[in-house]
Amino acid sequence: GLQSNVTSYGVTTVAIISLEVFAGMWINAFIICVLCITWVKKKTLNSNEKILLLLGCSRFCYLCFSWIYDFVSNIFPYCLLVHPILQLLQGSYSFFNSSNLWVSAFLCGFYCIKIANFRNMFFVCLKVKIDRMVPWVLLGSVIFSLIIGILVYNTIDKAICKTFNFTCQEKLWRATNGIEEHFFPIYFLTGFLHTTAFMAVIFSALFLLFSLWRHKCMMQKNSMKDLSMDAHIRAMKSVLSFLVMYSINFMFLILTLIYSLKNQNHVIFLSCLIQRAFPGVHSLILIFSNPKMEKTLLRILSFLKDCSPWEGDMLEQEKTEVDNFL
Repeated sequence: GLQSNVTSYGVTTVAIISLEVFAGMWINAFIICVLCITWVKKKTLNSNEKILLLLGCSRFCYLCFSWIYDFVSNIFPYCLLVHPILQLLQGSYSFFNSSNLWVSAFLCGFYCIKIANFRNMFFVCLKVKIDRMVPWVLLGSVIFSLIIGILVYNTIDKAICKTFNFTCQEKLWRATNGIEEHFFPIYFLTGFLHTTAFMAVIFSALFLLFSLWRHKCMMQKNSMKDLSMDAHIRAMKSVLSFLVMYSINFMFLILTLIYSLKNQNHVIFLSCLIQRAFPGVHSLILIFSNPKMEKTLLRILSFLKDCSPWEGDMLEQEKTEVDNFL
C-alpha cells in the first residue's frame, strides 16, 4: 500500500520543510496584503512596490508548489506516476522559482540604479527611465519564466513517454530515477539563466555598495549632516545581506542540479532546506528594511500579543490569586 512507502526520513524531511515553507508563506502573504491594501487606498503603486508585490506573489506560489511536491514525493511517491501530476508540479515549481530568482535580481538592480550615484551618461539615462521600464521588465520576467515552466513540463512529459513501461510498477519507479538523463539541455539552460541572474545581482550589489561607501566617506570627510545617511547605511546592510543570501542560495541551487543526476540524497536534502528558507528569510529582511512595512508588522505583532488568550488566562489567574489573598 501507499503507507508502506512512508519512511521516518521522509516524514522528518516533510516536517522540517513544512516549518520553513509555512513561515515563508506567512511572511510573503503579509507583504502581498500590505501592498494590496496600499494599492486599494492610493489607487496606484510606485515602482518599488510593484516589484515587491510580484516578488511576494511568486515566492508565495513557489513555496506552495514546492511544499506540495516535497509532501507528495516523500509521503505518496506513487502519486507522481499519475499523469500529469509530476509534469504539472515540476512545471509550476520551475515557473515560480525562475520568477522568484529573476524578480529578486531585478529588485537588486533597481535599488542600485535608484540609490547609487554615478555620473556615467548610460547610468544617468537608466536612472531617468527606470520607472517606465519596471512594468515591461516584470512582464518580461513572467513571460520568460513561463517559457521555462513549459519547457520543463514538455521535457518531463517526453521523458516519461520514452522511459516508462506502464505494465510494471517496479519499472515505473526505477524509471523515475532515469528521467534526469533527458534533462541535460534543461539543466544547462537553467544553470545558465540562474548564473546570469546571479551575476546581475553581484554587479548591482557591488556597484551600489561602492557608491554608498563613497558617499558615506564623503559625508564624514566634510563633516556634513546628511539626513539620508541612516537610509544609506540601512540600504548597505540590506544589499550586503541579500548578496550573501543570494550567493548561498545560488551555490546550493547549482549543487542540486549536479547531485540530482548522481542521486546524492543528503546533498539534495541540504540544498532543499536552503532553497526553501531563502524566500522567507530574504522577504523578512525586505520587510525590516522598509519602514512602513516594519511598523505595520510590529503593530500586528503587538496586537496579537495583547489579544493572546494565554496572556489573558495568566492575567485572570493573577487577579484571582490577588482576590484570594485579599
